[in-house]
Parts: sequence; C-alpha cells; structure tokens
Amino acid sequence: MSTTPSSGSPARSLGTTGITVSPIGFGAWAIGGPAYRDGQPIGWGEVDDDESIAALHAAFDAGITFVDTANVYGAGHSERVVGRAIAGRREELVIATKFGNVFDEATRQATGTDATAAGIRAQCDASLARLGIETIDLYQFHLGSFDPVQALEVVATLEELVDAGKVRCFGWSTDDPERIAVFAASPHCASAQVHYNVVDDDPAIVEAIEGHGIAGINRGPLAMGTLTGKFDRSTTFSADDVRSRFDFEAGKEAKTLDALAEIRGVLCSDGRSLAQGSLCWLLARSASFVPIPGIRTVAQAKENAGAIGYGPLRGEAMAAIEHELGALGMR
Repeated sequence: MSTTPSSGSPARSLGTTGITVSPIGFGAWAIGGPAYRDGQPIGWGEVDDDESIAALHAAFDAGITFVDTANVYGAGHSERVVGRAIAGRREELVIATKFGNVFDEATRQATGTDATAAGIRAQCDASLARLGIETIDLYQFHLGSFDPVQALEVVATLEELVDAGKVRCFGWSTDDPERIAVFAASPHCASAQVHYNVVDDDPAIVEAIEGHGIAGINRGPLAMGTLTGKFDRSTTFSADDVRSRFDFEAGKEAKTLDALAEIRGVLCSDGRSLAQGSLCWLLARSASFVPIPGIRTVAQAKENAGAIGYGPLRGEAMAAIEHELGALGMR
C-alpha cells in the first residue's frame, strides 16, 4: 500500500443547485450545549462559547466552508453561537440548519414538533434571526420518520420559502430511501442528511442519493467520537450528555470498538489519524458525500479539516476495510 498522501479532495456540490461546499463540514450539534426532551439529554453537555467560536474560526481558516446546525441544538443556542462566528465572513460560507422541532429556549426543553406551513415559516424566521443572516443556504427537515405523503405539503412550503428568498435549497434528514425520493422530486431539493460511517454502511442510501443526483450530508461520521479512538470499555459521560446512553460493554458502541481494532491500521495509513481515516473513507464511499463531524475545539477543527488534504481513501484501502468488516459479519 502506498505511503504517499493523495492530492486532496475537491469541493463537493449540493445537488444541481450550483452551490459547492468543502468536502468536510462543521457539525454544530455539539456546540449547542445542554438541552433536554422528556427529561433526557439531547445535547453534548456544557460548552464554552468562546472556545466554540474559536473552533469555528479555525475550521474556516483551514478550508471548511460548510456549517451544519439545527434550531433545536441547545434549544437555539447552537444557531446563536454560529451566528456570532460567521459575522463578517458570511459570503465565504454555506450555512445549513434544520426545522421541525419546537422548544423553549429559556428552559432548554424540546417541547414537540411542528411541520405545519405556518410553523415552518415561523421556525425559518426564528433561525434567520438567531443566525443573523438573510437567507439559509440549505434548510433541512429534521423529522426523519414523518409521513411521506404529508411531507409533500412540507415540500410545497419549502418551495415557497425559496421563492421568498429566505432559503436557497432544502433537504430531508432521513435514512429512508422512500422519503429521500419524496423530497428529491422537487426542483430545489439538494440533499438528504443520512447517518453514515465506516461501520454503518447502507448501499441503498448511496443508491438513492446518487440516483437522485443530490448530496448526502453524513451525520455521525465519527460515530459521535467512537471512531476517533479516544473511547474504551470504561468510558462514561456526564448526565447532561446525550452519549451517556452509550454501552461500550455490550451495545452497538462495543461492536464499533471491536471493528475499529481491526481496521485501525488501514484507516491510519499514509499518516492519517483515526478521525481523518474515517472521514476519508466517507469521501471515497461516494462523491456525493459531505461528512459533518461534530467539532468543539480548535484541535478538532484542524484535525478534521486535515482530512481534506489527504482526500478519499484509495481502492486497496477500501477493499481491505471491507474484508476486515466482512469477517466480523458487519458487511
């Protein structure tokens, strides 16, 4: 296997919209801070806003031009932090956010969902205000299991927001090819946000995304940190961290650790870190993919952006990973 880094990865397109983004994005869920639904955490614990802004700036300086957030992350807080960070740099960036969840910003409680036309318009205006921008580049429906027939009404409202100049294009955060198809039939649909990483591979999702000519925004590209190598069987999280539900002894996370032990060497080939190797696997898996790893520190921003310089894993590395995961029954 070659030990020379590849020549990097070019910008990627959001469908046929003409909008291009860096091959790696900045996932802004983690910088939202604590939030809860029905007493359970839906955030990543306490954060330092100044550190979050420094991380965003470091990412921009390292070539990341795409930021993905959502109105419900930190019950509005992530959007506010992103808004502070992009001030003065708006023109060089592509900003994505999501709608569908409603919440109480003061108490940081998610209180329900709203996919009505009036609700979507109100959520859009609120996100624009928190972000401090006039137009959302990519507006994504956050309710992944929403009824696909009723979703046609959501699409109609999104097209109206495009006509109004408040949204440039839109997508659906869903792992279901049928639902992806519902949105993809609309002129300004540019993407589907899908759970995808080197351990969780689903060819049907790739087929749907590539077949419809849209981008696949990859959430969970590092399995919420598990694919970075910094967790082990004894890792625990604070009670306000959504990852407190992880089970490294017998759950899915344990299987991910087992897989990582087998493919570590291939992912780290050419001098990549584990995180970079995992991101480069996604860049190779589909030319339509745009991974959005969660970033909270300057060091993470620089490391994840460094994957752009390495570019997609080569064919022999991809084949080796498939062989190892196949032997574990994970393919």
